[in-house]
Amino acid sequence: MTESLEGMLIAKDDAELYLLPAMSNRHGLVAGATGTGKTVTLQVLTESFSRIGVPVFAADVKGDLSGISQAGGDNTKVAERIEKLRLGDWGFSATPVMFWDVFGEQGHPVRTTVSEVGPLLLGRMLNLNEIQEAVLTVTFRVADDNGLLLLDIADLRAMLKFVADNASDIGTTYGNVSAASIGAIQRSLLTLEEQGGDRFFGEPALDLFDFMQVDAQGHGYVNILAADKLMQSPRTYSTFLLWLLSELFERLPEAGDLAKPKLVFFFDEAHLLFDDAPPALLTKIEQVVRLIRSKGIGVYFVTQNPVDIPDTVLGQLGNKIQHALRAFTPREQKAVKAMAETFRTNPAVDVETAVTDLKVGEALVSVLSADGNPEPVRRALIVPPHGRIGAISPEQRQAVMAASLVAGHYEQEVDRESAYEVLIARAQAAAKATEEAAAALAAAAAAEAAAAPVAKPGSVSAPAAGQSNPIADALFGSTGPRGGKREGMIEAMGKSVVRAAGSQVGRQIMRGVLGSLLKTK
Repeated sequence: MTESLEGMLIAKDDAELYLLPAMSNRHGLVAGATGTGKTVTLQVLTESFSRIGVPVFAADVKGDLSGISQAGGDNTKVAERIEKLRLGDWGFSATPVMFWDVFGEQGHPVRTTVSEVGPLLLGRMLNLNEIQEAVLTVTFRVADDNGLLLLDIADLRAMLKFVADNASDIGTTYGNVSAASIGAIQRSLLTLEEQGGDRFFGEPALDLFDFMQVDAQGHGYVNILAADKLMQSPRTYSTFLLWLLSELFERLPEAGDLAKPKLVFFFDEAHLLFDDAPPALLTKIEQVVRLIRSKGIGVYFVTQNPVDIPDTVLGQLGNKIQHALRAFTPREQKAVKAMAETFRTNPAVDVETAVTDLKVGEALVSVLSADGNPEPVRRALIVPPHGRIGAISPEQRQAVMAASLVAGHYEQEVDRESAYEVLIARAQAAAKATEEAAAALAAAAAAEAAAAPVAKPGSVSAPAAGQSNPIADALFGSTGPRGGKREGMIEAMGKSVVRAAGSQVGRQIMRGVLGSLLKTK
């Protein structure tokens, strides 16, 4: 038996070690230094879940995980491992895969809306301080209260400008809004755009249920996020994965104890999630990890060292696979001791000594038994994967994408009416109304002047030859004694409207005109 609802073979010493599907939504940890075999272990776990019908999500940081889409074989090291573990006719096969990519280059585009991400996670993505996050929260609230959709970066920019232009009115209801904070947020948005993060926001938004598919053979699809480019912005990468977890938690119903998970989520480079995370965010992460198990979701953190994971989260990870650690410095030695204490002891294994002596592919393994208690730690070799080890070619990737269940759906971007379009339309309507009012005023003054050619006290009329009418001069302009032209109020207003309207074409909202636009819905 390699994979069934009774257990998934993941490692072997003098006996076989199985991960129980019913216990696999109690979360897990895959840890170890660079080059110790974490990626192969991740591939083995991913294949095992797929073969029992459990869909998987995993970020592919180095591109190596893509080989799972092709059948393995012709690998000397794999053949040696099969022989050493006496696995017999191991067999090689491909796993059904869907490739995803925030940038839309190595997979189907992944998008969501600004509103769905929310101010807390977006504030982390933009690296905002506490005051700036508060201003961002106010902006979201004003948009919600006025029925304005925040779908993409253009919507958020327009909304921030509106909040800045109406800070005094908004401050009386929602709290003070600092112009400096608005400016800082706008600059952070610019940085995010330059890093390509703006492609993450828009529509069609990702339907998370597209992750939860099985093929005709009942094998779960493995959803692989191409993360090599996304990792250039670590905070964006980690916040994006946290958003995915949060959305799964919010959208899935309670499931109770299941024979197998609905989805298993692998969080690679997990230390990035906790680096410099504010207390509010850490609390949210802990809550999601603790409660998402009841939604049928298993979460597996992949990182170099267990101490990268806060104790409140680490204590919830029941299934552990620990590859070799380095212990050259006092800090690393302390980390080894701390790691050893997380395993259930086994008299036959000295964890502190063994963890620094493990060969590539070896690991300290402790999984949950059927009663939910961790098994004693064992030193074992991870079994080889059934798929290819290493990256696939661009042509093979394109072939997989073309045959995907969602091929062509997310590639067509949609731009429906949202906050940016609404505010632009209102600004243009206000500009047009101002222009029409100026024209009406000019027409009325002209008609009055034509109807009363003789100037009378208190009236506005056309002046007699050689005379000047101060009101008419103010409205229409005048010619000085030396022939110089002075601009009248009507002409100045018209020019101002034209300049203002012209400058707003593109992605700007007119300043001053929007002051009263949202006071009435």
